Amino acid sequence: MSQKEPRMSAKPSLPNANPAEFAAMGKKQVEAMVDVQKEFVNAMDEASRGWAARVKAETDLAAEFSGKLTAARSIPETTAIYQEWMGRRMELFAQDSQRYVADIQRFTTAAARLLPKGWPGGSS
Repeated sequence: MSQKEPRMSAKPSLPNANPAEFAAMGKKQVEAMVDVQKEFVNAMDEASRGWAARVKAETDLAAEFSGKLTAARSIPETTAIYQEWMGRRMELFAQDSQRYVADIQRFTTAAARLLPKGWPGGSS
């Protein structure tokens, strides 16, 4: 004796499924992803401009101090020039550190928006 297997319908239905609601949810998710991508691109663009300016500042500093070293007439004068150059380099290094932290914070903020609700740092 063979038993008949229940037939599955060709179109499985979800309880209380409203196609317009699904479309709206999908659109909202896509818009959120596009916003996050824009935020990442803007953050990378801003970081790139900042680091390009930093490279220019380093180049300008090297040009300035190479001229000073060329004009130096004594060892104490040369030593003073090197000390000034190292002091300026340390200032640039401190600015680099601050810029790096700010860049990472922007990227982390954008990434946190991708986390689902309920996760630590996730979107609300």
